[in-house]
This record gives sequence, C-alpha cells and structure tokens, in this order.
Amino acid sequence: MSIYAIGDIQGCFDDLLRLLDTLSFNEDSDQLWFAGDLVNRGPKSLETLRFIKGLGDSAVTVLGNHDMHLLAASCLPKVADKKNTLTSVLEAPDRDELIDWLRRRPLLHFNEEFCLLHAGLPPQWNFKMAQKMALIAEKMLQGDHYQDFLKQMYGNKPNQWSPNLKGMTRLRFIINCFTRMRYCDAEGRLDFTHSGPLGSQPKNLMPWFEVPNRKNADMRIVFGHWSTLGYYEGPNCYGIDTGCLWGGQLTALKLDQPVQRISIDCAGAKKPTQEYTMLY
Repeated sequence: MSIYAIGDIQGCFDDLLRLLDTLSFNEDSDQLWFAGDLVNRGPKSLETLRFIKGLGDSAVTVLGNHDMHLLAASCLPKVADKKNTLTSVLEAPDRDELIDWLRRRPLLHFNEEFCLLHAGLPPQWNFKMAQKMALIAEKMLQGDHYQDFLKQMYGNKPNQWSPNLKGMTRLRFIINCFTRMRYCDAEGRLDFTHSGPLGSQPKNLMPWFEVPNRKNADMRIVFGHWSTLGYYEGPNCYGIDTGCLWGGQLTALKLDQPVQRISIDCAGAKKPTQEYTMLY
C-alpha cells in the first residue's frame, strides 16, 4: 500500500482528479492523506467534499481553517454570506450529511512514521501534548454542542500557550494552532499578521518549525496551509501547500523512505488578492 499526502485543494476538484491520475491511485490498495482546506475559494467545493467522503477508509483528512469556516457558516448565516464559494455546499440536498462528516474529521492524524496536520504546533507541545490537545478540540467539534464553540471560534487571542488556559479560550488557541499558525516568536506567540514567504517577516518572527528547542522537533510533520512558503522540506517537516488555487501546483508526497514528491501544474481558480491574508 502506498500513502500519498496531498496539499490544500480548496475546491479545485478537477486538479485533484488529474493528480490522482498521475499517481495511478488505486482506491483498493492506496490511501490518501489530505492536509486540510478541502473547500472554499475554488469552484468545486461540493464535488470535492462528496468525492473525498465517498473514498471511505481510503482517505484521511485533517481539518483546515477553510474547513472550519465552512462548519461555522453552516450554523452562522452572517458568516455564510461572506463566502459565496460555499453556497453550493450549504444549499446541497446532502448538506447536513456532509457537514456532519466534516466535523468528525481529526485535527491530527499519525501513523508510526508521520504526523499530518494543517498548519502548525506551538513549541511547548510534544507529541503527547499535541495528541491530547487535538482530542480535546475534536471532542467538542464532534459533540452535541459543537455550534456553541463555532460561534466563538473567531479571534486571535489567546496567542500564547499556557497550561492555565481553559474552556473556550483553550479551544480557540488549539484550533488556531492546528489550522492557522505560520509565524511565531521564540516564545511561541502566534502572529496572524504575516503570511508571506520566508524572509519577509519581521526579525522577531520565525516559522513555527524553526523555533529553537521546540518540543515537537522529533515528530515527522506533514502540513499545508502556507502557499507562499511553497514546497518545503526541512528537518522532520514537509510543507505541501504549493498554491494550486493561485495557479501554482497541487502536490502529493509519497510517504515512503525516502519521501517522493509528485506535483502537477494548475491553471489556478483565483488571482492572489488581499483576501488571501484574511483570517479565514
């Protein structure tokens, strides 16, 4: 069996199908790991969700910030109005089934060799802590009162980990780490102002995976979320959001020894705008 980790699709369904053809993906023997952001901004969010859901155990996906935005839009009409690319999902006859499936996806997936998440981890969390924090948020999202959290999800505070965080503030921090973080300072304070390529940030900021002495440095992490980073391969870290939506590439990483990158060129569904730097 081959495992392929695939970067952010964001509704670019046709590009996904072309990539799977390139991989000669076999649903009966292979598995796909999706790094989140299945939906939004691209033209075919509904088709993407239906297809990946239909793959069953042949596909694993972690939640990204745009997936979280869809969950919020499903219960907050004012949020839904801001992003009409989600309308096809929100008005679909199988909408409730799709939303229920999506909110039961994990924030962190792992096997004996690799960990998959959408954005990043704070430097204070080791593997056991990351697993514990993911389970806390997943329990809320999969529970009967998930809408209570989604109504309070948006916000940049708290921006630093503390074991004293509780309730909704702790949940917001967990979600922001797993689905939104890129840069932080040496103490792990999250920064949501800068999202550009490496070297464009202020001197006090660094990518989360370069924080000195981070406790998760021994985890082999595959992540998406950061298209301006492009494909990144560093010590135990693989960034695979290569900007399909913006006319870049859609990338799959074959999780073998050594890993193998397979990418296709994409026409792009949107041109980069200031919207790209918005929180969700």
